[in-house]
Amino acid sequence: MRGQFRGYRNEDGVAPDSTVETFAAVEVEVDSWRWAGVPFYIRAGKALPMTTTEVIVELKRPPQDVFHERHLGHPNHLRFRLSPEVIIAAGARAKVPGESMTGEAVELSVRHQAPAEMQPYERLIGDAMGGDSTLFAREDAVEAAWAVVDPVLGSPTPLYPYERGSWGPVEADRIVKRHGGWHNPVPVTGVGR
Repeated sequence: MRGQFRGYRNEDGVAPDSTVETFAAVEVEVDSWRWAGVPFYIRAGKALPMTTTEVIVELKRPPQDVFHERHLGHPNHLRFRLSPEVIIAAGARAKVPGESMTGEAVELSVRHQAPAEMQPYERLIGDAMGGDSTLFAREDAVEAAWAVVDPVLGSPTPLYPYERGSWGPVEADRIVKRHGGWHNPVPVTGVGR
């Protein structure tokens, strides 16, 4: 599904009747035995609350409810934040200390901190100028990606409006409703996290 933030058509250089999307959300599947039945949800857009690239791998719930809770919250997960900072985290439902069998969500995370490290585009531009193509996509990979994207671009879907600073159109929530909704990244605060 596609969206466009309110006010986009008032931006410099944008046509007042533009149907260019500033947001997209999709559910895709990988056609292989290993990933059969595993949905992948992707959402990207402009004017969202924050700019980050994050992957959440949600694990299946165990068949037994250990804590006898009505609302289980999010399932156990692995979280990989790839930019702007690098974080790897494991989240699980753990027993609260004490006599009662009550669970709480906990997450253990590791954050990469290297203040002297080059910024990503700084390295990319340097590699391009030096002729190092290691971090660049090969032509066959780009063509394979376009083979997936081009049919979608050729048959546009409705364009839903959304507010600047929101996580996109409410219509995008339907895509992940059966799995408990989207995971909305939060800003990283503090050094000890």
